[in-house]
Amino acid sequence: MAKPYSYDLRQKVINAIVLDGMKKTEAAQIFQISRNTINLWLQRHAQTGDYHPKSNRPNRTNAKITDWEKFSQFAQIHGDKTQAQMAQLWSLNISKRTISRGLKKIGWSRKKRLMVTENGMIANELSLSSN
Repeated sequence: MAKPYSYDLRQKVINAIVLDGMKKTEAAQIFQISRNTINLWLQRHAQTGDYHPKSNRPNRTNAKITDWEKFSQFAQIHGDKTQAQMAQLWSLNISKRTISRGLKKIGWSRKKRLMVTENGMIANELSLSSN
């Protein structure tokens, strides 16, 4: 994503137009920016009283699980259930994906298979070599 123009440049352009009476087209040529950009800055100045750039950071939502000790105990009690079932049992309205992220954060694995199956190839090679 492109970096926004500096606040200092914005201030110079707006002051040149508002205080000095420079035309927008002339300011666009002098400062080498588009006229549309100047219009956007002036609109923002009229709406908010300032012309700071918008933040390009994504909005972060608040974590739905905040008490990790309580969640860890909950996971120990309901560890045999699916994530969808655990989401329904949790006190707040959360999704199974939130349960998944929470389990990952406390270090729980959701693998159900505990035994490792042997490779059939090894067993065949052993029986052939003993003949």
